[in-house]
Amino acid sequence: MFNQSQLDAIDSAILTNLIESGIDHVIFMNMAGNTIAKHNNGKSRLDSTAFAALAAGNFAAVDAMAKLVGESEFSLLFHKGEKLSIHFSKVNEETLLITMFNKDIALGLVRLKVAETVKEIIHILDDK
Repeated sequence: MFNQSQLDAIDSAILTNLIESGIDHVIFMNMAGNTIAKHNNGKSRLDSTAFAALAAGNFAAVDAMAKLVGESEFSLLFHKGEKLSIHFSKVNEETLLITMFNKDIALGLVRLKVAETVKEIIHILDDK
């Protein structure tokens, strides 16, 4: 469970590192598909509740595929679309960080900003 100060710090990390960098939509969620934090650029009309539930299923399916090919896990997933791409990153055993971004944002920048944010969130969660 998260306390209010952790939630505030996670919100701040997402806003500063990701939304201010041009990411369209960010969802921090648990593996069961429950949204913990969500932010967008003000233009997104995403149903984040439905998306989080589907993302949890997607991540679970990919986790099962990883085990079938002899990997313990695939901690990062990426889906590229014509207009929008989705980057999934496992934060810890219980949580995922999902970022959605348009074609104007470089994947390298997203990966860098997500890695920084994941480290920051792990630090926040460790400082109970």
